[in-house]
Amino acid sequence: MSKDTEVDMKDVELNDMDQEKQPMTGGAGNGDAGSPNGTEKNGSVKVKIPEETETKFTGLSKDELLRVAGTPGWVRTRWALLILFWLGWLGMLAGAVAIIVQAPRCKDLPAMNWWNYGPLYQIGDVQAFSESQNLKGVENKIDRLSQLKVKGLVIGPIHVAPLDNLVSLNFEAISSDAGNLEQFKGLITAAHKKSINVILDLTPNYLGSGPWFSNVSVTNVAERLKSALVFWLNQGVDGIQLSGVERVASVVPSLWADIRAIVQNGTEGKRRLLIGVTEKTSAVEVSELLNSTGVDLLLSGALRSKTMTATDRAQTVQQLLSSHNQTQLAWNIGDRKKGHLATLVGPDMVNFNQMLLLTLPGTPVFNYGDEIALADADTKSPKMLWDPADDEDTNGTAKEEKEQRLSCRSFFKTLSELRGKERSLQHGDYIPLFNSTSALAYLRQWDQSGRYIAAFNWGSDVVTIQLAHPNLPGKAVVQVSTDKVNLAPDSTVELSALELGPGQAVLLQFPYIS
Repeated sequence: MSKDTEVDMKDVELNDMDQEKQPMTGGAGNGDAGSPNGTEKNGSVKVKIPEETETKFTGLSKDELLRVAGTPGWVRTRWALLILFWLGWLGMLAGAVAIIVQAPRCKDLPAMNWWNYGPLYQIGDVQAFSESQNLKGVENKIDRLSQLKVKGLVIGPIHVAPLDNLVSLNFEAISSDAGNLEQFKGLITAAHKKSINVILDLTPNYLGSGPWFSNVSVTNVAERLKSALVFWLNQGVDGIQLSGVERVASVVPSLWADIRAIVQNGTEGKRRLLIGVTEKTSAVEVSELLNSTGVDLLLSGALRSKTMTATDRAQTVQQLLSSHNQTQLAWNIGDRKKGHLATLVGPDMVNFNQMLLLTLPGTPVFNYGDEIALADADTKSPKMLWDPADDEDTNGTAKEEKEQRLSCRSFFKTLSELRGKERSLQHGDYIPLFNSTSALAYLRQWDQSGRYIAAFNWGSDVVTIQLAHPNLPGKAVVQVSTDKVNLAPDSTVELSALELGPGQAVLLQFPYIS
């Protein structure tokens, strides 16, 4: 808006005054005598209101500011503000230090190796495992195995070893039925890309009546094995598995010490794994072998017996934990020679035993196909079943069987993921809570991490378990359960009266409370 327009707007025209109040003038057509130019209308008066001038505040000049700033009052004010600032800063620092000092300290993590972080997966028969029936076929399944969060594959044995034929034994040659060296190296590369380690089973006479042939031949076989170990470790394998370790360790202890040194001390940084396999079943014998052989893990039949009660199992776990760190313990039921989990415990108890192995303190070890309840038929090496998730062609019984396999695999995957990320399940303390002839419950806890309760009922009747311990709250939340009706995931249960149906298992969770 222009300045002239602003002035015009401030002109007040009095035309709207009552007629009788307007001043009289001379003639109407001769102009207004009171107007210098004679153009004003009769009775029209313009009043000009002067514009308001804006007063500007210029503040103090530099010299004035300097004079004021030097006065005693301002000096005292500045010092007071400075002191208040530093007192406030020191107060906040003291408060932060007090919070840190009074906060509960995190517990130091235990020393662990890669095989302590998740399950090991045994593929004893390469031909049975994949459609390609060779090592290349195993490589093609690495993505599927990675989904199960397995930390290691136990491959083979795959070396040339005709039945009870010591002369033809060749540790460094791969049987043509399994594939070739290039395929094996490709498998190692693919597995390592998915952070999966590869363990090679080099049991000498794996097809024969005795793993080390005879006592007379143990020395010869052990000597030949030493050079083979160097060969395979140079190919990139991350560990070795050997059956019948008690024989070679007792017959030729010096050679056994050499074998251990080659495997366990062969690298800088990441350790290689030495697994022993034994037929022993008692906790006492397994403990003695762990000490005498010095293997990193020992697979045994400690949990395999069908006549074991829940109390027997609890005692076995407790005996082994009392003598060994949990990082030295391995838990398995099936294996290459004894068969698959579904055959040994029954198809209805596969999820139940998956939960047991994946929640006990130690390394769980599974046979290929245990994740889908694969059962033995006329062989301990049944053909693996691969179900594409998007296959819509199946119907009827075939569709139902496929859904059961996928459900079983999903259950395994959920538990394996939990074990891999939850510190309480990974390396937490094991605290027995309850055991009877048919039922078992224990707590897994670590420092300030979430706590887990695993409870099992092997019996044929419903059991009500009363869980009481200073570390337990009144309630817990269901994480995983074999009973989807009565113990649905995310439901809350009272720990003072936990009800488990026949052959049912549940994994509960509750948070750390300081």
